[in-house]
Order: sequence, then C-alpha cells, then structure tokens
Amino acid sequence: MYEPLAERMRPKSLDDYIGQKHLVGEGAVIRRMIESGNISSFILWGPPGVGKTTLARIIAEQTQVPFYTLSAVTSGVKEVREVLDRCRADASSIFTKGRPVLFIDEIHRFNKSQQDSLLGAVENGTVTLIGATTENPSFEVIRPLLSRAQVYVLNPLGADDLLELLDRAIKTDKIFNDREVKVEETEALLRYSGGDARKLLNILDLIYQSLNAHEPFVINDKIVTDRLQQNPLAFDKNGEMHYDIISAFIKSIRGSDPDAAVYWLARLIAGGEDPKFIARRMCISAAEDIGLANPNALLLANATFDIINKIGWPEGRIPLSECAIYLATSPKSNSAYLAIDGALSLVNQTGNLPVPLHLRNAPTKLMKELGYGADYKYAHDFPGHFVKQDYLPKEIKGTKIWNPQPHTPAEAKLKDRQDSRWGSDE
Repeated sequence: MYEPLAERMRPKSLDDYIGQKHLVGEGAVIRRMIESGNISSFILWGPPGVGKTTLARIIAEQTQVPFYTLSAVTSGVKEVREVLDRCRADASSIFTKGRPVLFIDEIHRFNKSQQDSLLGAVENGTVTLIGATTENPSFEVIRPLLSRAQVYVLNPLGADDLLELLDRAIKTDKIFNDREVKVEETEALLRYSGGDARKLLNILDLIYQSLNAHEPFVINDKIVTDRLQQNPLAFDKNGEMHYDIISAFIKSIRGSDPDAAVYWLARLIAGGEDPKFIARRMCISAAEDIGLANPNALLLANATFDIINKIGWPEGRIPLSECAIYLATSPKSNSAYLAIDGALSLVNQTGNLPVPLHLRNAPTKLMKELGYGADYKYAHDFPGHFVKQDYLPKEIKGTKIWNPQPHTPAEAKLKDRQDSRWGSDE
C-alpha cells in the first residue's frame, strides 16, 4: 500500500520538527516539558497541517509514558470511559514511569457530555490531556475543561518553514531518488499550501504521480497550477482564510464598505469556509462594532446564524450576503465593547467590593435584621418608573463606565434619556 509523502515525512523528534519555535524552540515551554518529562494538560489550537498531531506523537515517543489516542470524529462517551479505565490501571501500576497521556484529535467535535466525561480524570491527575483543535477553544471547549488545560496557539507555517520542508523532502525522500529535480519557482506552491505542511507535501505527491518514468521532477508555478486543476481558493480554506481573509471581511464591515464586505464574503464561500464560522464572526461584529448604534444588527446576525443551520448551501450564501451588507451599512458604535472592557479593568483594580446593603437580597429574617434590602427604592413605585439612588459600591460611587457615542441617532437618544434622568455631566 502506498504511504503518502506527508506521512513518510512526519517528524519523529523535535530536532526534525519545523515551525512553532515559540513553543518548541530552545527554552520554549513545550520543549521544556518534554525534556523534563513533566507534561501538563494542554490544548493545541491552530489550522490544519501545522504540526499538532505530530507534536503529540513526539511527546509520546520521547517521554515513554503510556499514550492513548482518540479521535473526536469516531469516539463517543463509551470509548472515552474505556480509555480512562485503562489510564487508571496504568496510573496505579508500579511499572508505569509517568502519568498516562490521552491525546484527543479534533476535540472541538466532542459534545458537552463527552467533554464532561474527561473532567474528573484530568482534575484528579489520572491522565494528562492533550487536545488538538482547529476551532477557537473558547467557543468549542467547555469552560471547566478549558480551565484545567493551558491553550497553546500554533501558527500557519511561514514561507521559510515551507521552503525548509521542501528542501528536506527533496534531499531525503525516495520519490526524488534517481530523478533530476529542478525547483524553478515556488510562489504557486507556497500560495496553494497556505501555511499547511501537509498540503505542500500532498502537492509534491500529486506532481510525482503525474510523472512518467525517469521524467525530471520540475517545480514551477505553471506545473503546480496545472496539476491541481481546481480553484486555488478552495485549496487554501484553512490557512489564509481563518487569519487574513476573515480579518479583511470584518474590517470591511467595521469600515462601512459593503462592496468590500461582500467581496471578502465571496472569497470565504469560494474557499469552502464553514458558514457557521462566518455567521459567528458577524454576530461578534454586530455587538462589538455596531452595538447600540443599531441594536437590530445583533438580532439579524443571530437570525442569520440560525437560518444557515436550517437551509445550508448554496442558498445560505444569500442570508450571509444580506447580513454582511446590513452590518456594513449600519451606523457604528463600540461603546458597549469599551464599557465591558472598562468594567473588567475596574473589577481587576478594585477587587471584590461589597454589594451595598440596600441592593442585597433578604430572604431570611436575620438578613432583614442586618439591614439587607433596607432603604431600597422600587423604581416602579415612582413617576416615570425611575428614582435616583446609588447602585455601585460606595468605593467607586459616581464612576462612569458606559460612555455613549452621540454621533449616531440611536445612541444620542439613549444619552438624552439618561441625561434627563441622572443629569448631564457636561
């Protein structure tokens, strides 16, 4: 059976590992773990083909601890529990050198109950968890599990990394033996690879399989493009797409340019991007960049996220386009975004300030005797359903956290309403 070039070239040690110097270079965190033999639980987050699975295999090889692998695509709660049982047996054995490691590929595909089944074993030290994901762990991994595992970000491979890989493949792999090799151009090869080592090696494999016996192995832009015979955008969906094109898409919305927004949306769609990823980013943009200037934007973005799950492709492109145009042409305000970041900064600075007594709940007689809820003014008992009273802790009384941006009519109206209630600071 033919073994793909990408599999034959998979590194067996850190010395052969290309890229991710911030994690595996001299003195970097994962290299120190491997060298010390003390592996803590972590999740590797990055696009395909940047070395997540390879890094896990190197850890297994060099630490010599019991190592188990599960794929979230094919494994359920039953398989997880069976592996954890084996890990417990290993952990209690006098012959085991270290704590067993469980590697879960595509951990973002595990549902909540599957992730819950891992919690106890990770928390009590039965197993060291290494997860790999192409999706943002903040959205796809449950918070209790995320708090027990450090997240390390792997970056797309740069041009120098890919050229190093190309050079290594030419010098070491059997398909280049007894053939004349000519590397004339690499622009198309690097562009189609999109920071993905596996894609680069697959392209080389594809070129090799199209050659006649003893025909020279030539790499140039025309040969690469001709051999691929497909839309180059689709070949790059998880490299450039997740990082550069989605950034251009969101910045076009923020900059109120509907033409650019729809263009970048088309690039995402043509590249095979997951429509849920696009819709989720539009929900974030609606809250962060438009906010109170047009609260309906968040409602439409959420409705778009919902509807693409119902209708799928190709019709899903239409509500995505409608939403992108609506967001781009909406008035913009980031006051809500700035307010929550300012509030979090204030909380970090001031700590756990006590809740004023009049705002506390008083479900028991003792609490009432201690003054909980005393002197609280029920707003609905007053004209206009409003009465002035203090709602912040006394230590930060009068602090302005939300600063409305009056350049948009909707938010100017909110500011006028608040000024009429509380009085203007101007």
